[in-house]
Amino acid sequence: MGAVFNPLAYIAGRWTPSPRIVRRAAFAALLMSVAIVVTGGAVRLTGSGLGCDTWPKCTDESLLATPAQGFHGAIEFGNRMLTYVLSAAVGWAILAARSAKPWRHALTRLGWLQFLIVLANAVLGGITVMTGLNPYSVAGHFLLATALITVTTVTWQRAGEGDTPARPRVPAPVRKLSWAMLATTFVLIAAGTVVTGSGPHAGDSSEIARMPFDWEATAHVHAVAAWAVCLLAVAMWLVLRVVDAPADTRARARDLVVVLLAQGAVGYVQFFTELPELLVAAHMLGSCLVWIATLRVALSLRERPAEQIGTGARDEPELSTV
Repeated sequence: MGAVFNPLAYIAGRWTPSPRIVRRAAFAALLMSVAIVVTGGAVRLTGSGLGCDTWPKCTDESLLATPAQGFHGAIEFGNRMLTYVLSAAVGWAILAARSAKPWRHALTRLGWLQFLIVLANAVLGGITVMTGLNPYSVAGHFLLATALITVTTVTWQRAGEGDTPARPRVPAPVRKLSWAMLATTFVLIAAGTVVTGSGPHAGDSSEIARMPFDWEATAHVHAVAAWAVCLLAVAMWLVLRVVDAPADTRARARDLVVVLLAQGAVGYVQFFTELPELLVAAHMLGSCLVWIATLRVALSLRERPAEQIGTGARDEPELSTV
């Protein structure tokens, strides 16, 4: 009866993944959360946003893309199918966290949060198609994908840590600086969605209404936010050296500066070359990497010793609910 009511508990009773497997599962979910953003960008940049013009079916009569829909239908349908791969990766992360001995409760909750975000974004994706690629819906779709990357990054970090309360590795002012850097980076990403929504590459070959903002003006606001993030990142790197922070924390701050410089270079080149598709795709990937790098700096400012993994776990009844 346990297997009927809770298959996760049934599998957990018969499989014990190693800590390395748990972390690989968490990383797979992170990798797929980035991949779905990049392939979603490919859909928009190839004008395939309405390659499947209904949802959840690809056409009114067919669940699959049809030959009549051609290249655009194949691209859009392929992106939809990748959602199932993402869901499988999230499912593996949930199952690995649930099956670990002792049970990693926090990781399991983070895994289920990933699943809810994937579900919400799938629904929003359907709304985006049914509203003819409304730019505000498209922006929300990207921000939800960023939320997924946030949770998968935190899960990946937590998979290599213990389950005890976090303890700081740097003074409080440095941690406050990291919060300011996170907030400014989020503003940068949000501003980027406005640039996208008001500029070209609407996602379909037909005329699609854009956000009512001057594209060049929004691009300049986006650039100002990018410079603010760069200054904060450099300040963080210098401050971490002054307070003699752990070597891995300083390394993550250095990596963030490098990623930001590369992303900024791509951004300026694409602006002055009239947004070639390949550079826009690289900029979308860079946006994901910048956010991950920023999160990793913030997460490295505290620690949970790995040797204490599971010390807070308790014995669970056979018919558990998660």
